[in-house]
Amino acid sequence: MGPTYRRVGEYLAAEPVRISAVLRLPLIVLIGVLVWIWEVDHWLPEVYAAILGLYAVAAVAWLVAVLRGPVPRWADWASTGIDLVVILALCLVSGGATAALLPVFFLLPISVAFQDRPLLTAAIGTLTAVGYLSVWVFYSKHDDRMGMPNMVYTHFGFLVWLAVATTVLCFVLVRRQDRVQALQAVRRQLVSEAMQSDERHNQEIAEGLHDGPLQTLLAARMQLDEVRERSPDPDLDAIYETLQDTAAALRSTVTELHPQVLAQLGLTPALRDLVRQFESRTRIAVQAELDDVGKPDSQQLLYRAARELLTNVSRHAQASTVSVRLGRIGNRVVLTVADDGVGFDPAVVPQYVSDGQIGLGSLLARFDAMGGSMLVDSSSGSGTRVTVTSPPEQS
Repeated sequence: MGPTYRRVGEYLAAEPVRISAVLRLPLIVLIGVLVWIWEVDHWLPEVYAAILGLYAVAAVAWLVAVLRGPVPRWADWASTGIDLVVILALCLVSGGATAALLPVFFLLPISVAFQDRPLLTAAIGTLTAVGYLSVWVFYSKHDDRMGMPNMVYTHFGFLVWLAVATTVLCFVLVRRQDRVQALQAVRRQLVSEAMQSDERHNQEIAEGLHDGPLQTLLAARMQLDEVRERSPDPDLDAIYETLQDTAAALRSTVTELHPQVLAQLGLTPALRDLVRQFESRTRIAVQAELDDVGKPDSQQLLYRAARELLTNVSRHAQASTVSVRLGRIGNRVVLTVADDGVGFDPAVVPQYVSDGQIGLGSLLARFDAMGGSMLVDSSSGSGTRVTVTSPPEQS
């Protein structure tokens, strides 16, 4: 089924983890710079260097992993928990370096504040404040000359306040996210109802054309054929050909309005029939790899997308070959239409809409509203590849 296209929604869901992974690298650099500038004497310099070095290597590896592949749900709290453990370990083995590392404690709660888990944010903030105080207690017991400065309690109070503030901030962001998702759900419902109404309307028109004008036209053609048999006439032959072409065009219109093969057999047979018609009409070779996907909920939208994309190829692409692929990835159906034509700039699609050419722009809007996606990859002279991903199927 070709390359797996990750959903935009899944990417955005993992965005906080990726942001944390990026911000972690300059934080490690700042830790190294702070200790180097302060020229502290470490209690365990080899252990300190080993921990910081392994932390840096792990941070780079983690950044590469989250940028390349899917991010598990536990990654957001696990990565931040490791940050806290490493900072505590560095403090415990670095003696006077503790003073240089203390500002880092104030950065840890902020690193999770933009995630969508208030309880996780509260837990990290609380652990950070307790860890800060524990480090000072450890050194006050280890070095009698150090003691417990009053500023420690002030800093501890600031960290507690920061934990509360970031938790409230995260809670507010989650509530706003829930509101946005609710509005998106309403939007999807409205678009779905509009599409169903549109489909019912098309079906009614198709049935009306099939049972009315098309049948009348076919009857007239049969009567004319009988007249031609009794009295051959070139003029009658011309009229017969015109009636035959009109009937074929009307039948094609009925099929476009409401393809019976789609309703009866499902998406894959309907696309095979669509590809066959495209090849016979345009003489463009099509390489089709169509897996059986049954009758997905969004088959009307996917069929419409395939028809619109193939129409665009025949009108604008100047292509010699076209590739059409259909298959499932998880609970979604993925359709890919690629050609070796002249290509175009995808940035002009919004301009097409403003100019009244709403075909491709309408598809983009419909898939976005329904929770699917439509990725257009094209450039001048390099052909075009459009990957359409359906909304998730209801389990």
